[in-house]
Amino acid sequence: MIDDLPPLREVIRDFELDAKKSLGQNFLLDLNLTSKIARSAGSLEDYVVIEIGPGPGGLTRALLAHGAAHVIAIERDSRCIAALQAVSARYPGRLTLIEADAMRFDPLPLLAGRKARIVANLPYNIGTQLLIGWLRAQWPPFYASMTLMFQREVARRIVARETVPDEYGRLGILANWRCETKILFDLPPSAFTPPPKVTSSVVSLIPRATPEAAPLEALEKITGAAFAQRRKMLRQSLKSLGNVPDLLAAAGLDGSERPENLPLSAFLAMANALGAR
Repeated sequence: MIDDLPPLREVIRDFELDAKKSLGQNFLLDLNLTSKIARSAGSLEDYVVIEIGPGPGGLTRALLAHGAAHVIAIERDSRCIAALQAVSARYPGRLTLIEADAMRFDPLPLLAGRKARIVANLPYNIGTQLLIGWLRAQWPPFYASMTLMFQREVARRIVARETVPDEYGRLGILANWRCETKILFDLPPSAFTPPPKVTSSVVSLIPRATPEAAPLEALEKITGAAFAQRRKMLRQSLKSLGNVPDLLAAAGLDGSERPENLPLSAFLAMANALGAR
């Protein structure tokens, strides 16, 4: 046990927290595993930790037990907010509970300039959207690191490079442009209640202090056009952007390449060319 609070199965029973598929809920009940996630996020003593979808509070408790200066837990399900009140009482002054949709809630005003880490077992149905939003943030971002759980398939796309063409795409390009990414470990379906049909993975994303210069909007246009038809040659897939020869020349390409085989540097070069128009 990491604290003297009731076991998570009792919390789920007492507050009738049957997981809702509509909210993408799969509760992680093993406190040894939640502690492993908290430890993998690095030192927490000097940070405000932002957690999305705390559910019955397994990861919340681990973060606080491992020394997080403060946790801001954003939860859409009012039943879970009620269950988390005991955690707040156990760690007075260190847990802020926010009942809100994480897709629409901005935690920045609550940070008051303090350093933050994002640590979360993200709901499967909004995890990728949340990550993209954080990657699109003003740079350098408000967070020092992200330690996030995704479906294994999504995690592999986040860390993918051109050496793994079947998994490489827009998400991997955006993530690896702005962050150093790594899959830390996997969790089997049996670790969750209810068990999902897929393996989950915890991913570390550390923001790069100075990512290679490129306009974000132009990079998203380039990757959007390129990977919309990922099996086609680049000279065909980029046609919608106009003046394809200039884009290709900027990256030293002849147009016969396929996007899934190009390094990040090629997309950044084309984005800079597009942004300069």
